[in-house]
Order: sequence, then C-alpha cells, then structure tokens
Amino acid sequence: MATNKRDQLIETAERLFYREGYHATGIDRILAESGVAKMTLYKHFKSKEELILAVLEGRHQLMFERLRERANKLPPREALLAVFDGLHTMIHGSEQYCGCLFVNAAAEYHDNEHSIHRRSSANKAELQAYLRELLERLAAPQPQQLARQLQYLLEGALSMAHLEGPGEQARDAKDAAQVLLKGAGI
Repeated sequence: MATNKRDQLIETAERLFYREGYHATGIDRILAESGVAKMTLYKHFKSKEELILAVLEGRHQLMFERLRERANKLPPREALLAVFDGLHTMIHGSEQYCGCLFVNAAAEYHDNEHSIHRRSSANKAELQAYLRELLERLAAPQPQQLARQLQYLLEGALSMAHLEGPGEQARDAKDAAQVLLKGAGI
C-alpha cells in the first residue's frame, strides 16, 4: 500500500502499465486513477520515462529482496527450485496475468540503447547472475551455461503463461530444471 504520493503514483502506474502497456497508458490516466495532481507527478518525475524506470526499479528491488531472502533461508539447490515456485505464485497471483513487466517493457522499447530497454535487460542479467551464484555454491560444472539454461526455462514459463493463460507452466519448468540439475550431478 502506498505510503506517500510518489509511491501512489508508482503503484498506479505499475498496475496500468502491466495491464494495458507502457505506450497505451497516458499520464492523464495515471493521474486520474491515482488521485495525484499533475504538479505532484512532475515534482517526483521529469517524464513518463522516469516514471516507467521507477516502476521497473521498484519491481526489481522487490523481486531480488525476495530471492535473496529465500537464498539465505534455503540450501542453494532448494533456493534454485524455489524460484520456479515463486514464478508459479506470481503467475497465479494476479487477477489478469499479463506476462513479465520487464519483457513487456523491452518489447515496447525495443531499441537496445533505450534506458527502459537497458533497465529491463539488466533485470534479466541480474537474475542470471543470481542463478549462477547459487550454482557456484553447489560447485556445479559450467555454472554460467546452466544458469542460462535455467533462465530459459523460467522465461519460457513466463511467456507461455502469458500466451496460454495461467496453468502449470512454472511447475513444468521446475520439473525440467530438476532434470537439468540431476544431469549436472547436483
């Protein structure tokens, strides 16, 4: 729940961007649904782009806070597999699942040099680094390659849940992840 006007803007913008898209959601709509004045918006964000980046950064921070919390509580192998459980919860946790906020942003801001595309790409790179760290703690052979393969399973589950509607995509991906880990001897 938003504790101040800035957070209120970010929460409203995130909900609208996620459900309707970044380009399709105008500032006036965000202001109307948040109940925040235009002057207040521009006090906190110089542009819609800055607001989008704040939304992505907030989601990124929350995501990695949860991942690190799990990694500190669970053995590395369980923490790896818990990512798929978290994905399942995320897919089924929203009223209308609309895919990955970061993939959607990168698709709408497809120029690789655009700040929003770069932020989305950085999120995925950090996820891969997180998976690699856990694999390194397990002394996995070729941890970078295995991290990429696990990420492909995650990203595929995200995409297919968006295309097909929420189902067992994350659980199926988790089953495949277990096969990969077993094949790597972990």
